[in-house]
Amino acid sequence: MKNILLGILIPFIGTTLGAFTVFFLKKDLNISVQRALTGFAGGVMFAASIWSLIIPAMEQSTSMGNMTFFPAFIGIWLGVLLMLILDRIVPHLHRNADQTEGIKSNNLGRSTMMILAVTLHNIPEGMAVGIVYAGLINDSIHISATGALALSLGIAIQNFPEGAIISMPLHAEGLSKEKAFGYGVVSGIVEPIFAAMAILLAEPILPFMPYLLSLAAGAMIYVVVEEMIPEMSQGEHSNLGTIFFALGFTIMMALDVALG
Repeated sequence: MKNILLGILIPFIGTTLGAFTVFFLKKDLNISVQRALTGFAGGVMFAASIWSLIIPAMEQSTSMGNMTFFPAFIGIWLGVLLMLILDRIVPHLHRNADQTEGIKSNNLGRSTMMILAVTLHNIPEGMAVGIVYAGLINDSIHISATGALALSLGIAIQNFPEGAIISMPLHAEGLSKEKAFGYGVVSGIVEPIFAAMAILLAEPILPFMPYLLSLAAGAMIYVVVEEMIPEMSQGEHSNLGTIFFALGFTIMMALDVALG
């Protein structure tokens, strides 16, 4: 049980450590650094979607013969539709300073807008971790403890720069370091909450595990394509983001295969 608790907290710890950088970095992250970190994060999430979620979902559906792909197909689209709905409900915000003018016209403050937007794409990460550990608890033959840990570690790796990208600009805009750090921490708290919800519902959701694994994958892929790829590709020298995307992808792939 301790290992499971640690597993669902690891991504949140990654966000917290990233937000903590506000206490010892004097200026906002350089745009090239932001682009590189965003690319790396996107690569990690994309690889986790495939190796930790979609492939196990298809492995659990082999009894369907030629229709083995069907649960993954349906689940991915459910994840995409879920994120489309959440995008409608929660204010949409890219993490670039160029968006500031649009934010000022909204009744919500910039800090609240940023927290809501980041929380939006932290939801599928929490779902993914919780669903994988729910399968592990129920002795799914296609989900190992090391594979679940690989997913948690991979998401924590991409959460570290995300925490910094939240707290540093908020401090640069005038918030105290303590408040900026607090906002960064709050942006990640949704992950262990959604992970715990999935684990608490582990037994009833087991028959639907292939669909749920794929739903989490579809939601994460949506976030990567909708949020991260545009951010890492803006401006000059956008190939930096692409290179770090490939780096994040291959590291997460190696983690999942080596530990799984």
